[in-house]
Amino acid sequence: MKIAYMVGGLSKESHNQGLGKFIAANPPEGVEFVELNIRDLPLYNRDFDADYPQVARDLKNAVEDADGLLIITPEHNRMYSAAIANALEWLSRPWGKASLKRKPVYIAGTAMGPIGTAVAQAHLRATVGFQDALVMNQPELYLDYTKFGINADGTVDNESTQEFIKGAMATFAAFITEHGNKDQQTRSEM
Repeated sequence: MKIAYMVGGLSKESHNQGLGKFIAANPPEGVEFVELNIRDLPLYNRDFDADYPQVARDLKNAVEDADGLLIITPEHNRMYSAAIANALEWLSRPWGKASLKRKPVYIAGTAMGPIGTAVAQAHLRATVGFQDALVMNQPELYLDYTKFGINADGTVDNESTQEFIKGAMATFAAFITEHGNKDQQTRSEM
């Protein structure tokens, strides 16, 4: 099983980058995580619809080729990051060619504070839901990186947090197995 993932925190010191590194280094059995390049995407505008730049084609192809998509977002001003918003614009276009249609999606994130990225994730669930993605809502994975020891280098200090993250990814893999195959078939028939 291949799960593509994108990280909306672009800083080298991003704790969300660290969360992505930890997840990719500790996959459930039989799962491969593939990081998506959203850093180099130009800002979307519909003038590109006639001829997408290669980086946007690569993004769409990677998502469409994956069995599921993990979105790891920071919280910026109670919202998901501009990098995630831009990637989702590319994935939803051109009209009628949305890459997330019936794609299993899971959302995670970490920030400083007790509610982590909960508010950003609520907005993000609405956005990907509008694109007809199959969103797995439980368990919610929004963590305070200061309390739970999530580091930018991809390490997680707290053993129970490590197990919680691994368990959430195993649950997502099971969700993909349960929902993804029949919906992949539906997408290919369209």
